[in-house]
Amino acid sequence: MDNRAGEMLVFQRVVEGGSFSQAARSLLMTPSTVSKLISRIESRLGVRLLERSTRQLVLTEEGQIYYEKSAELLAGFEEVERELTKGAASASGTIRVNASVAFGVLGLEPVLPALWESHPNIIVDLSLSDEMTDLYRDRTDVAFRVGSLQDSTAIARRIGVAKRKIVASRGYLDRYGEPKSVDELHQHNCLGFNFRRATPVWPLKESGRIVDSTVAGPLLANNGETVRRMALAGVGLARLGDYHVRDDIRAGRLVEVLSKAVDGDEEEIHALYLGGPRLPHRVRIFLDFVCPRLAEFLTGP
Repeated sequence: MDNRAGEMLVFQRVVEGGSFSQAARSLLMTPSTVSKLISRIESRLGVRLLERSTRQLVLTEEGQIYYEKSAELLAGFEEVERELTKGAASASGTIRVNASVAFGVLGLEPVLPALWESHPNIIVDLSLSDEMTDLYRDRTDVAFRVGSLQDSTAIARRIGVAKRKIVASRGYLDRYGEPKSVDELHQHNCLGFNFRRATPVWPLKESGRIVDSTVAGPLLANNGETVRRMALAGVGLARLGDYHVRDDIRAGRLVEVLSKAVDGDEEEIHALYLGGPRLPHRVRIFLDFVCPRLAEFLTGP
């Protein structure tokens, strides 16, 4: 393997130290190894760089040129590394992020101002969609996923768990009554989703056993925020993550029903990303900053 930069460094140490032995000590090498390296440089270049005597080493004219030019090149290498290290420390650049609508609006967006206070040179290119995104195809750096993970080469960082709740507005319940059992869901408008992984089945518990309740209603939406707003408008029952409706429940805008039926109905949330050990520093900074805060958001006040 060509290691001319390493050879240049050895030559620099020989010239500055005045001897092979001094250079060898500073480089943790043997004097014979240093001598062989200098001879190899001279052989490759076809010139003599040093005049050797028992007392001292003297640079030839060619050696002086090689010393000065190699010093410039090594300084250039150091400048490149300083620039890259500076860039890593300041965590600059664009990070393309994808999240579901509700998780992005309620969980991620409130964290971003604090991120920019600490890392003002990071640009977050944020897309919100409840559809699954392909990290490769869509050039996404980080995707926050709710639910089971498909087989993927992406790395998953677990954030927490979203527990499901079934909710409705007080106005809807006044008109249609509150369901007291899973079987009664067939008599209600149940708001659903239209994206590919969605099914018209709510996995619920009845008398301690798991039952799959097929539901139907007047709405199929591609995001949870639309479903939530229609529930607030009194259109029907909605099955949503607790973080999505906790403020509405606390304020009385929505009422939870069938709480025992959704016991254990939950989905994990992960941050997915590509890169592994060579993950760009700005992406690692982003993940280390937002993930703990998103975990706190999921646990609630």
